[in-house]
Amino acid sequence: MKTILAAYSGVLKGTGSSILSALQDLPSALWPCTSKMEKHLQVISVMQWVLSFLALGAVCTALLIYIFCTDCWLISAIYVAWLIFDWNTPKQGGRRSSWVRSWAVWTYFRDYFPIRLIKTHDLLPSRNYIFGYHPHGIFCFGGFCNFGTEATGFSKKFPSIKPSLATLAGNFRLPILREYLMSGGICPVNRNSIDYLLSQNGTGNAVVIVVGGAAESLHCTPGMNSVTLKNRKGFIRLALRKGADLVPVYSFGENDAYKQVIFDEGTLWRSLQKKLQKLLGFAPCLFFGSSWGIVPFCNPITTIVGEPITVPKIEDPSEETVDVYHAMYIKSLQCLFDKYKTRFGLKESDILHIQ
Repeated sequence: MKTILAAYSGVLKGTGSSILSALQDLPSALWPCTSKMEKHLQVISVMQWVLSFLALGAVCTALLIYIFCTDCWLISAIYVAWLIFDWNTPKQGGRRSSWVRSWAVWTYFRDYFPIRLIKTHDLLPSRNYIFGYHPHGIFCFGGFCNFGTEATGFSKKFPSIKPSLATLAGNFRLPILREYLMSGGICPVNRNSIDYLLSQNGTGNAVVIVVGGAAESLHCTPGMNSVTLKNRKGFIRLALRKGADLVPVYSFGENDAYKQVIFDEGTLWRSLQKKLQKLLGFAPCLFFGSSWGIVPFCNPITTIVGEPITVPKIEDPSEETVDVYHAMYIKSLQCLFDKYKTRFGLKESDILHIQ
């Protein structure tokens, strides 16, 4: 009680320092455990991202239609008009927000796993880059945290380089979700968008492509070191056409965020997954995590940004040239994996499987 009176006295005297020191003297039992509170905030930060990715677009679309049927229909009409006017913005560099990328919620997101970004080489602001991100995992947590936010300090580690994480173009057709994604510097993974970033947006751009995509997510499970890359050459051809250097990126622990039920090839469920993947652009997976099944396991994710491969600009590269640089990229990714695997819980005998 004396401590509380002392704090009140500080208020009357106008001394903020007296308030702070008095409150610090209060018994710790009066306040929630700091570590528990931080853990709750970390879980909430991860949950809001997972639910936003899964449901925000659908919920906002349904809400927009509902409002059209009410007396507040003008709100929906104005937003639809804005949507039409702003339709091509995602293809033209988007609308990134340094403020959103620096939200405190992303530091809690980072610390939940935790997620780390490791730089191995400098990147020149006078060049453009294509980052090949591996593996996809279920939600690509490492890719989003490192390149869609500033939680791991990308801009400090790579000054004057602007990362743009590429994701499904369909996400940018959904109200509100498109604004949320663009604010993080996330762009559609289509030719128009990537062409703009690599040829009409100056230099110092790094487009991050999750090369394995939806097909790779069907194979991810804890302890699995496998990437879908053998027949993925489109990003190599694009790099040659734009003269953008290739940078291999590997995230140790990305596949450990969830456990997935993997169906055998030839089964009905596997065939259904593949059909939906072709129809929707993503693969519906049956996965589960820790709390309520949807919160991921808090296993560390460490993202290593490898050495850039210098790529010449060739307007119409031959298949032989594409194959040469594809082989160079695979070798570079394997070397990156082998160099760092034992530092992050893997054995010397573990190998990276290229599918």
